[in-house]
This record gives sequence, C-alpha cells and structure tokens, in this order.
Amino acid sequence: MSQPHRSEFRLLHRLRVRWAEIDLQRIVFNPHYLMYIDTAFTAYWRAMAMPYESIPALLGGDLYVKKSTLEYHGSAHLDDLLDIGVRCERVGNSSMGFRCGVFCGDTLLVSGELVYVFADPAAQSARPIPQTLRAMLQDFEAGATMFDTAIGSGAELGAQAGALRQEVLGDALRMVDCANDAAQDAAAVHVLLRNRLGQALATGRLAQQGLAVCGDACIAWIAVTRSMRDSGLGSAVVQALVQQARARGDRRLTLCTTMGAKGFWERMGFVASGEAVLQAGLAHQTMVRSLTPAQGGA
Repeated sequence: MSQPHRSEFRLLHRLRVRWAEIDLQRIVFNPHYLMYIDTAFTAYWRAMAMPYESIPALLGGDLYVKKSTLEYHGSAHLDDLLDIGVRCERVGNSSMGFRCGVFCGDTLLVSGELVYVFADPAAQSARPIPQTLRAMLQDFEAGATMFDTAIGSGAELGAQAGALRQEVLGDALRMVDCANDAAQDAAAVHVLLRNRLGQALATGRLAQQGLAVCGDACIAWIAVTRSMRDSGLGSAVVQALVQQARARGDRRLTLCTTMGAKGFWERMGFVASGEAVLQAGLAHQTMVRSLTPAQGGA
C-alpha cells in the first residue's frame, strides 16, 4: 500500500508530544503511536457529529478492533506538534477499514491500518453495518456537512431543545424564574443542531421578552452536549441566531455570560457592557452586539 499524504485526510487531529510519552532514546515510545491514532479515531466520530459513546444506543451495536497495523518511518520528539489523520477507506458487510497517518508537518512518521467490526455488544458477534452508518461514513469522506440546522418555535423544537438544555445546564436552570422563562421559551426562536440520526447536539434561543429597548433581542441558553464541545457547534448555533435576528430587523443582541465563556462571545463579535455582577456565586458579564448593516455577516 502506498504511503499516505496528509492532504488525503479530511480529519487531522492535532496532539502535542508530552514528556510522559518519551522513552530512554528521547523519542516517542512506539506503542504511544497507536494511542495517538485511537485518540484521533474518537475525534473522527466527533467530526461526523456522532458522539462515540452514543454508538451502541443509536446504532444497535458497537465497534471492536479486529486488526491494527503500524509501520514506522520516523520519530517524534518532546513538544512536537503531530497531526493524526484518519480516513475510512472500506465499508464491508460487518467490517470497516481505516487508513491512518501520523505527521509532523508534512513528514510522515507512522502509517497504519485499523479494521473494526460492527458487533452485538451482548453476544460479541458480528452484525451487518446499518445503512445509516454506511451513508454517514461515505458522506463524511465526500465532504458533506454532518449536522442539520433546525429553526423553529418553542412548540416545534422546545421539547428536544429543553431536554438538551437540562442535560447540559441543569444546575443553571434551577436558578431561573421558571414561569417567566417558560413564557419566553414558548415565544422564542429556537435553533437546534441534530446529527444524521436525529440526536440533539447543540441549541440556543432568541427572545424579545423583557427588554426595555425596542429592537433589542436576547440570546440565551446556548448548550452543546459534552462530547461535542469545541467542535464548532456552539459557533454554528450563534451564527444561526444572529442571522434570524438580522432577518427580522433586530438592531442589537444582548446576553449574559459567565466570565469563563467571555472569550467565546468576543470571538463571535460581542463586547462587554457595564461591570460584571455576581450571580449565584459566579461573576457574570452582560455583552452586546450591534446588528447595523456596517457590521456585515454573522
């Protein structure tokens, strides 16, 4: 088999070599490369908008390694930044083959092959790969977007969005005025991101209730399921909400966030307004974003 090149991988997962992974030769101890690839394999499923731990419940089976093969071409050193590529090359009846590469820059250090079998977790016996999973793998490698964006009312999306909020933000939800929040939820515009299996991954809402300034709207309850955080879904939700606000003529967006999330909102074009205040023992900051035409797109 020819050696892989980094350009053939849609998924490249970056890792930095740690001191604990170095051997007496002052290079990465060879078994760690398989750990690197296994870590990237989990990231591959995240890139497909499929939380790895959800596979058994959603697909009726789990993935088991049948074969792993590595070929070493070079060595990585402490603090090297490595990009680990994973690509699905074959989907059979019950097994699937993945081509892997560990790169430092453009230099291939390790190439590999993984063969997984889709099987019944209880019986430990192979079963046919579901057509939905087969299509997901093919579409991902073809460059398709792996989640759908639903925009609707509380009646349309509120139940699924609310369940995800409860999962992610349970403690924060217990501190709100339930009656008032329920009224806002019903009247709000909701954004819900779902994967190809209909699993809710991220949500947020846009409301106008309770704001003193005409033309203001409020973004609230941005929630991303734990295993999909830092994968761009939160930004996608905010961008969709901004587009909805601009389309209906809102002039300014406001929100209240914890200080730990302030940087995220700054990257989304929001700026701090006023001083931080203490709520439930945590510092919170009001942030705003103008939607004047001069600001451009989301």
